[in-house]
Amino acid sequence: MSGRLLLALVSMCVLQVNAQITGSTNKSGTLLFDADWRFALGDFSGAENSGFNDSNWRLLDLPHDWSIESNIEADHPSGNAGGYFADGTGWYRKSFHVPADWKGRELSVYFGGVYMNGEVFINGKSLGIHPYGYTPFRLNLTPYLHYGDSNVLAVRVDNSKQVNCRWYSGSGIYRHVWLELKNKVHLDPWGVQITTPVISGGKATVRIQSAIVNNDDVERRVRLITTVMGKPHAGRVPKAEKLVTLQPGDTTVIVQNIEVSQPKLWDLASPYLYMLQSEIQEQGRDLDQAVRAFGIRSIKFTAEKGFELNGRMVKLNGGCVHHDNGCLGAAAYDRAEERKVALLKAAGFNAVRTAHNPPSTAFLDACDRLGMLVIDEAFDGWRTGKNKYDYALYFDSWWKRDLDAMVLRDRNHPSIIMWSIGNEIIERKEPEAVETARMLAGEVKAKDSTRPVTSAMTTWDQDWTIFDPLMAAHDVAGYNYQLQRATADHLRVPGRIIVQTESYPRDAYENWELVSSHPYIIGDFVWTAMDYLGESSIGRYYYPGEPEGQHWEREFYPWHGAYCGDIDLMGDRKPISYYRSLLYNDSQKLYLAVREPNPPGGTIKETLWSVWPTWRSWTWPGYEGKNMEVVVYSRYPAVRLYLNDRLIGEKPSGAAAAFKTVFSIPYQKGVLKAVGIQKGQQMLTDVLQTAGPVAGIRLVADRRRMDASGQDLSYVKVELVDKDGVIQPNGDYTLGFEISGPGTIAGLDNANLKDPDPYVGHSRKTWKGKALAVIKSSHQPGTIELRVHAEGLPAATLKIQSQKVTAKPARLSLVTQF
Repeated sequence: MSGRLLLALVSMCVLQVNAQITGSTNKSGTLLFDADWRFALGDFSGAENSGFNDSNWRLLDLPHDWSIESNIEADHPSGNAGGYFADGTGWYRKSFHVPADWKGRELSVYFGGVYMNGEVFINGKSLGIHPYGYTPFRLNLTPYLHYGDSNVLAVRVDNSKQVNCRWYSGSGIYRHVWLELKNKVHLDPWGVQITTPVISGGKATVRIQSAIVNNDDVERRVRLITTVMGKPHAGRVPKAEKLVTLQPGDTTVIVQNIEVSQPKLWDLASPYLYMLQSEIQEQGRDLDQAVRAFGIRSIKFTAEKGFELNGRMVKLNGGCVHHDNGCLGAAAYDRAEERKVALLKAAGFNAVRTAHNPPSTAFLDACDRLGMLVIDEAFDGWRTGKNKYDYALYFDSWWKRDLDAMVLRDRNHPSIIMWSIGNEIIERKEPEAVETARMLAGEVKAKDSTRPVTSAMTTWDQDWTIFDPLMAAHDVAGYNYQLQRATADHLRVPGRIIVQTESYPRDAYENWELVSSHPYIIGDFVWTAMDYLGESSIGRYYYPGEPEGQHWEREFYPWHGAYCGDIDLMGDRKPISYYRSLLYNDSQKLYLAVREPNPPGGTIKETLWSVWPTWRSWTWPGYEGKNMEVVVYSRYPAVRLYLNDRLIGEKPSGAAAAFKTVFSIPYQKGVLKAVGIQKGQQMLTDVLQTAGPVAGIRLVADRRRMDASGQDLSYVKVELVDKDGVIQPNGDYTLGFEISGPGTIAGLDNANLKDPDPYVGHSRKTWKGKALAVIKSSHQPGTIELRVHAEGLPAATLKIQSQKVTAKPARLSLVTQF
């Protein structure tokens, strides 16, 4: 089922209300609750109370991250780890009307993510604090509601205790919020589990385990109707029905099996999604209904055949990804999360590790739709902290609730193939760590026994075999930066299944060789697939006169992010991305780039997570006649290089040269061309052209139409070009941005992690001839016009149409109808 059809089907069951809740019905339902919140940065006495005056507070829609709106300053407490962004405490408030005839039913609020220490109040009553910023949670509002009247939901978010994270976390209610209206008898929102235990002989068995809650004080007898929707079934829609007697105050679990004939399997190339509709009826009256997406697929892990998806061995070309969205900060807009997955897919990745926390539901939905495998990770640490105020403070009290939240929320996503319970745990050499791992793995298996459990382990000393008992507590052993130990480990522990959960970018070829030649090594996850905010300066290279050292050794302001990704913060692929994809994917054949030369009087130096600065550019003023190293990544047996139609030479390439060929040639302006050669024939060419002076500004939008949902985004690349349209990477311009119509500038970027200018504003410097503007729609349709100008250049304009919403945003994992 295509993503468009999927949303269309679900939208029939969705009602999005952005302001007051009006009207009533007997049905249960889920309401997106993102619009029209009042927000103020700071701490305010009495802000939880209904009568508090918030009229001068800012009005905004969620998701929202206040840290990304701040200046990047060296004295901010978040420091190198948090990217020098501001943190602090903030309050959110929202008034809403509850109809009188909702009395007797249950109303809850569901938060996708609040960073961190979110304390929720309804009409002045505290419902509790949720410390962990990365797990979802729901709270029951029912006992404290004013029926037939206005109610006030208030949230205090405390991210003031720093440092509490090793990367940029963002601050605020940065994921969606939903209201959930339920009858006394209803499906547990996380209580429906869908598995496909048997796929063979042209049939698939879909097993559905449904938890039905009876919060009434009398016995109820209801009918559970479960239907599989998707591929046409020759007039017969697969469904199952069962009469159920529910005892008062109990939760009853019902298991149903539905057979699907000639199923379409969920796979990387064809990620087909079915829909499961669950209905509860009592004497013909609808009590509850839920629609969920799922995939029919099989996964298997063995040391003999590695990882098999639908019976076919698949090697994981993976990347680790943090949760931020560049210039949008942590705000998890659905479009931003979908674009992130699309960029990863286009870069040749087939798997992602959600380092080091559960991602948004929107991200996982996109992985389901686009065909991306996922390792879903719970924690960066357990009982021993890596920072003063991190999760170690809460582990003993919260680990079970947070782990359950991840697994129960996410277990129906076909994209998820493994659960990870941790990353480089500080206490990993202690015997207690083995017991903790068994405890966590046991809890995961109690909630979902269909996937293996892993975690990431490493050491840079000689104590490696000491981890054997800890690795034995997992189904798949995660190696961070230690894949070279795998072959010896296999001799010692032949049954161990190994995945490299983190690797240095520069080791792409060596890791590919190990993965491709040993079945028990199922894949490699590079650190990282994308640049990210925080963990500042990891992956940096530096010039003569700049401070020495690795990112953990000192502060490196104005560096405020990590430059170790294959993809930069604008979404552009670096040359290393093309090389990695070429190793794993036959679709990537040839790529031409140039290594940055050393400056006069010194050499460029690298750090552990860096690669030598290499650019897709043949514009190097000042280097005329000096030797330049031209790199050609190629799957062909040989490559030829031409400069201004003159043959420079031919060299071996392909596997014999690690798919990488280097030519050293004197720089001369003009056209540089690489040609892939096979059996003496020219197969494919790649060209770089010297750019002339900047003559104009070019705007390129990834989408010229958006939904007027208040949430939709268009990413507009800004390029400085010469008269022939070639990007000029050496122009140094400050761009001004103006917008008119029903839209706003949500963020500005240039991928330069040494540029401390704010990400939210109306001006941005170019870097390497480029910048990025992210345009966000309002709730009104119309024409949005972006104008970009710079001194001495003609201004450029771009129009984007914001259209009335037809397919509403839907959360498939919960009830979706009022």
